[in-house]
Amino acid sequence: MGKSNVVELTGREGRDELTELIRTGARKLIARVLEAEVSELLSSFAGRYDEQDRALVVRNGYQPEREIQTGIGPVTVKVPKVRGRQGEPVCFHSALVPPYVRKRPFCDVLSRLRFIA
Repeated sequence: MGKSNVVELTGREGRDELTELIRTGARKLIARVLEAEVSELLSSFAGRYDEQDRALVVRNGYQPEREIQTGIGPVTVKVPKVRGRQGEPVCFHSALVPPYVRKRPFCDVLSRLRFIA
């Protein structure tokens, strides 16, 4: 036939740069959403203080980094933590990032078998 217009790409071992750019953007966007959610939670407790005039609910760092599955693959996130100063538990649960769930090997095997059958 005629001349082929297929171009062979070289030097693309491993990861695709565009995918990495999208993952980086997703990581930043998720971080902004998480910060907004924590700010909203803290603002709901605004104006509540203990006897020493300290806020009852405060930020308390981050949970360990973990990966969540997205449409473009796994994305590493850091979920903020909050705590109450009066012994009452105050938990932050994001609407975007599900709580950490430990995989159970038995359920993992069952899910794989479902796709084989």
